[in-house]
Amino acid sequence: MGSRRKARETAMQALFFMDERRDFSDEMFERFCANFAPKPDVRPYFLRLVQGVLKYKTDLDALIERFSENWSLSRMSGIDRNLMRIAVFEILCCRDIPAKVSINEAVDIGKKFGSEESGAFINGIVDGIRAALDKGEIQTSIFVPEEPGAEAGV
Repeated sequence: MGSRRKARETAMQALFFMDERRDFSDEMFERFCANFAPKPDVRPYFLRLVQGVLKYKTDLDALIERFSENWSLSRMSGIDRNLMRIAVFEILCCRDIPAKVSINEAVDIGKKFGSEESGAFINGIVDGIRAALDKGEIQTSIFVPEEPGAEAGV
């Protein structure tokens, strides 16, 4: 398993842990890391994902809810919700990763950790967001350029 896949899985688990407790504080994140510390090769990308999702969570959630027909975030499974947050963050903010890769990774991890329907559910919503972005139908303040010094290939 590649280090980015492991970082995505661990980021989903951290976000799920915080989401289930309805506590996205630094203290809760540190508690997760103290018990499930990511390996050194995974840690930089793991931190980038979790910190990015937490920074833009409100905007990410609004996009996900906008593109999920008849589904509020609270009705979605915690696994699906957090995988979509990660995938949409990657699409918007990690320009070194093709959108297709972000979507496929979220779908595959959803199949591994979620329900039988997770893959199709995640794909439908995140690909809808990707398509709308490609058409210029979404304007968002979270579309930021790649951070200087961001690690490539991690």
